Amino acid sequence: MRQAGTNLPKVGRYNRAVVLDQIQLADGISRVEIAQHTGLTPQTVSGIVRRLLDEGIVREDGASRGATGGKPRTTLRVNADAGSAVGLHFDPVELSCTVVDLLGRPLVVKKRPTHPGTDPAQVVKDMAELVADVLAETGVARDRVLGLGLATPGPIDVEQGVIVGAPQLSGWTRVPVQHMLSEATGLPVTLDNDATAAAVGERWSGAGRGVANFAYFFLGTGIGGGLILNHQVYRGGSLNAGEFGHSSVLPDGPLCYCGNRGCLEGLVNPTAIVAEVHRRLAAGPHPDSALERAFAEDPGAVDHAAVRVAAAAGDPVAAAVIDETAHHVASVAVDIANFIDVDLIVLGGHGIQHVESRYVDTVAAALASRPLARHIRVVEVEASPLGTDAAVVGSAALVLHATYSPQLSALVGTTVTPA
Repeated sequence: MRQAGTNLPKVGRYNRAVVLDQIQLADGISRVEIAQHTGLTPQTVSGIVRRLLDEGIVREDGASRGATGGKPRTTLRVNADAGSAVGLHFDPVELSCTVVDLLGRPLVVKKRPTHPGTDPAQVVKDMAELVADVLAETGVARDRVLGLGLATPGPIDVEQGVIVGAPQLSGWTRVPVQHMLSEATGLPVTLDNDATAAAVGERWSGAGRGVANFAYFFLGTGIGGGLILNHQVYRGGSLNAGEFGHSSVLPDGPLCYCGNRGCLEGLVNPTAIVAEVHRRLAAGPHPDSALERAFAEDPGAVDHAAVRVAAAAGDPVAAAVIDETAHHVASVAVDIANFIDVDLIVLGGHGIQHVESRYVDTVAAALASRPLARHIRVVEVEASPLGTDAAVVGSAALVLHATYSPQLSALVGTTVTPA
C-alpha cells in the first residue's frame, strides 16, 4: 500500500474546508486568527473568506480588538440559516428524524416506533413519510436541504450503502437502504453506523467540539462506538471501527451473537439489565426497594425505563445493577485509553437517560486510577449534551461533516501496489 499524491484543486478545496472548520468551531473568529491557527497565509485566508461570504455560508458579525489591541478585526461566524440537513436514526425499536441548521442545532425532532421483523421496504416507506412530516413541520424548502443522513445499526457496507446483516434486525441482510431511501425521498443520502454518526454529531455541536481525539460510547438498544482521531473520523479497514460493545469484559461470560463470550453489549444492554434486576427482585427480599412492590404486582412494569428512573432516585436494587454495568463500561473505557490515548470519552444514547451521572462518575474514577498514562494526564469523560437525540442529530451532522469539514481522505488517497 502506498500513498497517492494530490493536485492543486484538491488542495484548494481542502484549505476552504479548513478555514470553514475554524469558523464553525469558534464562537466568532477573525481572518488573522484563522491564519494563525491554520498556518495558511493571510492572503489565502482572505480569498477563501471572500468566497464563503459571497456564497452566504459565512457572515461578518461586528468587530473586536485582538489581545494586543490595535486595529479592530472583523469577526466571522457561520450563517446558520444558509442551509439545512435532515437526519434519520434507525434504531431497532424506533425511528427518529430531525432537521438541523448549519450549526447542527435541531429545529424539530419527531419519533415513531418500529416493529421487529418489519419488511425493509415498509420501513423505508415509513422513513420517507417521517422525513416529509419533519420538513413540512419546519417549513424548510427542499432546495435548502443539503442532504439526508441515515444512521443505522452495524455492520454496514458504507461504500455500497448496504446494511450487511445487523443481528438486531431480522431479515435485513445486504439491504441497499441508501439507494432505497434516496429513491423514496428524492434526497442524496449519506449512510453511517449510528454510533459513528453520534460521534460526528458530538464533534460538530456537542462535547467533542474542537477536541482532537475522542471516543464516543453509544448506549442504546445495543452498544456501539465512534472514534475521532486527529480531528478525523476513524472508520478502519472495513469502515466498521468502534464496535466497543464487542469487547470481552468477562471471558467466561454469556455467549454473544458475534461468537465472543462476555461481550460488553451482552452484559449492559437493556434486556440484560432488566433480566438482572428481575433476578435479584425474585431472589428477595428487598424491603427497602420500591421496585420490589412494583415487581410483585406486575413484573412487566419493571422495564428498562423504570430501572433507570429508580436508580436515579437511589433505589438500592436498581442502583446496584446500574453501577455494575457502569463498571463494565469503565473497563472498556480504560482499554480504549490505553490502546488509543484519546483526550476524552463521551457517553451518550437513550440507554443511560436519567443515570448519566452514575456512568460518568464510575468511568471517571476508572480513568483516573487505571490507565498506564494517568500520571501524565487523566482522560476526561462527559455525558453527551445531545442526550437521547445524539444519534439523530449526528445523522444530520453526517451531511454537514461530509459537505464542509476537512477530509484528509479526499486530499490524499491511497493506491494499492501490486505484489
